Amino acid sequence: MTAPSHSAHTVHRPPVAVPEDDTVFRLAQLVLLLHVVAEFHPDGVELERLGAYDFIAANPLLMASSDDDPDRFELLMAGFDDRALSYASAAQRFATRRERLKHDLALLLAYDLATAAVRGHVLYRLTNAGVDMATRFTAMYARSYTTAATIVVRRLRKVRPGPLRERVTEWTRQTSGPHRIDLADLFVEPEQLSEPDAVAEDGVDRPS
Repeated sequence: MTAPSHSAHTVHRPPVAVPEDDTVFRLAQLVLLLHVVAEFHPDGVELERLGAYDFIAANPLLMASSDDDPDRFELLMAGFDDRALSYASAAQRFATRRERLKHDLALLLAYDLATAAVRGHVLYRLTNAGVDMATRFTAMYARSYTTAATIVVRRLRKVRPGPLRERVTEWTRQTSGPHRIDLADLFVEPEQLSEPDAVAEDGVDRPS
């Protein structure tokens, strides 16, 4: 049997799908976030603060990394897990996401889902159409993300810009911790497998 030939129209996709690389996914998160933000910042929120909220709400265990953090259990119950490999590259991902934020906000403005007003700073908030969209999301992730966003904005809303910047920098530079997963743990040499581990997919033990 010969291997199939590759046509000129073959689409090469990355081996792993990263949700935050999808524009629609990011816009949905941003709509949900701005809906939460309206409760704490009714006049709107400036870009830098929104960028901090945006990234930490998607990765809330960077903020609630300690076992005794009062919000950690609720975030774990909402489905967040700091053993995810994405937590190991937080600084790089934060920089990338921050660069995309202006573009994403421009799209929300173009779709009339958000509006911007100048009041010392440019403040962003949802339009009525944006609020209507935010209330229509029913996915389990939307609920989890809203829980995280509420916790993040509630905790950070009164932190001044300078200290907020410092905290986000500290959180995104965390590279290891008791809850991080070690990449070496993902790979096991065949000879390290014990007989009980050699189970076929149908549940029947195979002789070693």
